[in-house]
Amino acid sequence: MDKNQDNYYDTLSGLHKSIRGSDVDAALYYLAKLIVADDLQSLCRRLLCIAYEDIGLANPTIGSRVKAACDAARELGNPEARLPLSVAVIEMALSPKSNSACLAVDKALADVEAGRGGPLPLHLKNISSFDPRQQPYKYPHDYPNAWVKQQYLPDNLVGTKYYQPKDSSKIESSLKERYLQIEEWKKQSK
Repeated sequence: MDKNQDNYYDTLSGLHKSIRGSDVDAALYYLAKLIVADDLQSLCRRLLCIAYEDIGLANPTIGSRVKAACDAARELGNPEARLPLSVAVIEMALSPKSNSACLAVDKALADVEAGRGGPLPLHLKNISSFDPRQQPYKYPHDYPNAWVKQQYLPDNLVGTKYYQPKDSSKIESSLKERYLQIEEWKKQSK
């Protein structure tokens, strides 16, 4: 595609941003340029990244479908690789988008990298290191709605919120509903 220039990486970026922006025609154009470049490994890596970074919880099964399309493309090789890859790109471009999982894990990573936090609450430690003087771990499946109030974060991070739910799709809206219900249960059990 280019020699000693950035056109190839710019094209990968154009594909990524076109899918993120839901422009299916632009996404197909950049896909075609990348197919001609005949580097399925980099192309598939970028498609998998897009599936989890930009679509994520709005369509959580997209990752496994993109992986299957990439596996099929690598097995088929070019020119047939275009078939499963075009299906994946069209679905991703037209899929609802959510970056809430990406944002959430990045916030958690920032806390870890900054050294914020502290030791694991004792009741969460492996049973062999459990201190019997501490409150025992409560198995959530033994409680209504598979939820029980107990501390999971280290003391220094209690109350920290990483995940900010979105209403990007029916799936993520249902996750948001469960998240808000759990937050309400936490308030009620104080």
